[in-house]
Amino acid sequence: MSSNQDLLTAAYHAFNTRNLPAALATMHAEVEWPNTMEGGYIQGHDGIRAYWSKQWNLVDPHVDPVQFTTDTNGRIAIEVHQVVKDLQGNLLEDLIVEHIYTINEGLIRRMEMGEDRIMASSASK
Repeated sequence: MSSNQDLLTAAYHAFNTRNLPAALATMHAEVEWPNTMEGGYIQGHDGIRAYWSKQWNLVDPHVDPVQFTTDTNGRIAIEVHQVVKDLQGNLLEDLIVEHIYTINEGLIRRMEMGEDRIMASSASK
């Protein structure tokens, strides 16, 4: 799991530093990613590029992995600390959530959101 953990840690670092080429380098060409803004899934590198570019023009998200586990299907479940601010720096969300990854050929093939938010802060929206 350490190589998968290294891959995912690198992906979060790239996301947090807005290094889109480095983030996409961690993903399979046919990656599937949840569209948390509109529902459904984003497909492929071009879809991720457009989605994150749009997202980063609306909010300032930052996610840090806290704990990694592997489920019975071999997927990697990560408890992440997610902080979302508006573009003026005002706190919108401060949560611990679960992200679930399928790794294929050493790259992220699919990301899913866990069903429950583990802990919500007192930040008002």
